[in-house]
Amino acid sequence: MPDRDTDRDTAAAPDEATPLPTAAPAEKPRVIDTRDDYLDAVRRLAAGTGPVAVDAERASGFRYSQRAYLIQVFRRGAGTFLFDPPAIDSFSELQDAIGDAEWVLHAASQDLACLREVGLEPPSIFDTELGARLAGLPRVGLAAVVEETLGLHLKKEHSAADWSTRPLPESWLTYAALDVELLVDVRDRIHDRLEAAGKLAAAEQEFRAVLERPAPEPRSEPWRRLSGLHAVRGQRALAVARALWLARDAYAREIDIAPGRLVPDASIVAAAKATPTSKRELAQLSSFHGRASRSQLDRWWAAIQEGLATDDLPAVRVREEATIPPPRSWSDRNPEADRRLRAARERLQLVADDLEVPLENLLTPDTLRRIAWQPPRTVSEATIAAALEAGGARPWQIDATALIIADAFVDAAQAPDEDADTAS
Repeated sequence: MPDRDTDRDTAAAPDEATPLPTAAPAEKPRVIDTRDDYLDAVRRLAAGTGPVAVDAERASGFRYSQRAYLIQVFRRGAGTFLFDPPAIDSFSELQDAIGDAEWVLHAASQDLACLREVGLEPPSIFDTELGARLAGLPRVGLAAVVEETLGLHLKKEHSAADWSTRPLPESWLTYAALDVELLVDVRDRIHDRLEAAGKLAAAEQEFRAVLERPAPEPRSEPWRRLSGLHAVRGQRALAVARALWLARDAYAREIDIAPGRLVPDASIVAAAKATPTSKRELAQLSSFHGRASRSQLDRWWAAIQEGLATDDLPAVRVREEATIPPPRSWSDRNPEADRRLRAARERLQLVADDLEVPLENLLTPDTLRRIAWQPPRTVSEATIAAALEAGGARPWQIDATALIIADAFVDAAQAPDEDADTAS
């Protein structure tokens, strides 16, 4: 699923003759940043009824950490509350107050990690973004879903703001409050659509899968994700790039600033390619820029010296573990797999169209690619179902796709080899 910045996929402008009413919060929102106000809000939320809408705002692109800088909670009968996590510190009382209720989130996978970081763990969720996908809504950003389900225009102009800012502007607080204040009503409308379409059980399986999905394993060499690193040639230059990346990362973590705001990736790549031989030469490198490129020049020069002196030279090419090549190369590298993939994907698209769900929600593309690349020794509905289950597919997905994939693989194996026919 896409990240929660799908909120930027705002609804199309309504008919100019009949504009939709603009959503507004029931009360003027304010930030709760004292212990007494926090405990009062917790008591009110505990006395509320029904599901609890939860959202979190981070400062991605501004801060190093992915912590929540604002947590919004709404419950019927209680109201909307905007909590300041750095000021509140412990959220154990809030967890106790709402921990038994269903939590409603939009694109939950984007917020679960930062909520867990402060001790907030939902027992069950209803993901309105994922539910909207399964219900067949054409657009699933929150603004579009609110328009589709509630007939309201929702302004979404602050989704990429620096939420570590204090004090938070009033317009930002209005934005944050509406992210949860409408969410329970949206949940009810989507729930009804899913139930009417016979998709509610499938949606519940998807919600549970999001909640139980383990955190990704950290990359063994995260510095290799430097944008433009492919242009750096040779082990020594790569060692310089690595040392600069590690120095930038350590300093960014120390002062909690997004690394790219200190020295952009392009500057690290430029310095690695130039491999300056003195601090003066580094300072004169016009392509090495950024807010900390000169104020922390000693730091960057020390990193370059480390890269130039190290005996631990990185490999030029890295073997990718447990990966398969991109499908565009399959026709040459594994024609049989290519035929299997194309045949299965074509038939699964028909199933997705019939169910009115996106193909990637019917079955993740990676799951299909892995099975097509290395199918079971004997292809049947049962063996494909087992492979899908091992790959993390949910029961409803297996029921909808296993036989289709098995038949497609069998037919692909029996199809004539187009390359062989052309050669003959």
